[in-house]
Amino acid sequence: MADHSIAGKTVLIAGGAKNLGGLVARDLARHGARAVAIHYNSANSKSDADNTIAAIKAAGAEGVAFQADLTQAKAMEQLFSEVVAAVGRPDIAINTVGKVLKKPFTEISEAEYDAMSAVNSKAAFFFLREAGKHVNDNGKVVTLVTSLLGAFTPFYAAYAGTKAPVEHFTRAAAKEFGERGISVTAVGPGPMDTPFFYPAEGADAVAYHRTAAALSKFSNTGLTDIEDVVPFIRHLVSDGWWITGQTILVNGGYTTK
Repeated sequence: MADHSIAGKTVLIAGGAKNLGGLVARDLARHGARAVAIHYNSANSKSDADNTIAAIKAAGAEGVAFQADLTQAKAMEQLFSEVVAAVGRPDIAINTVGKVLKKPFTEISEAEYDAMSAVNSKAAFFFLREAGKHVNDNGKVVTLVTSLLGAFTPFYAAYAGTKAPVEHFTRAAAKEFGERGISVTAVGPGPMDTPFFYPAEGADAVAYHRTAAALSKFSNTGLTDIEDVVPFIRHLVSDGWWITGQTILVNGGYTTK
């Protein structure tokens, strides 16, 4: 029987410097990961990455950080190669990278669409491709999507629309990687109380989202708190390995499929 515990495992988290990715990195280190490698996109996130690495090391794990723009396949290949060289082949690979745009369909430019597609679809595709090459047998792979994949709503065509392909990427990868014991899942949080959320939303929309989930009044903010998402990711990369090829919406009843 394969070992599905986190203890002693090597972890790679794309977008692991801050917000949900940073919290997942710290959490897996506290739960016994041997090494946690985090990726961050730009120099603006370096201080966050440094703080997360310090927390990983304080938890007793080895921590390393890599900066890269993952919208190019070559950069994704290099990230995985550098991680393998630094801490070994990952047992757990988690992609939290994403970009949001809230805008009427008729006002979205080609440049905006291309940027959304590059971050939300293309980077996710090549993350899964490289994970298939480099993750150890019986490993775990998770990609962050959005609960808007289960919503019937305006203004998020470019955001949810470019996250939607990840559902099929996940199913295909789960089928192909399953023969090596690797589980592949997607996690779709509801609107999260992070800096990622607020710039795209007006005051009225924020007020709506704070009350939209069935369990909103039991949340600290009414939104999905990142602390409530972390245990689900931890479960999927450990005892929850039997769940594969699926998209799990973690949103307190914000929406469902």
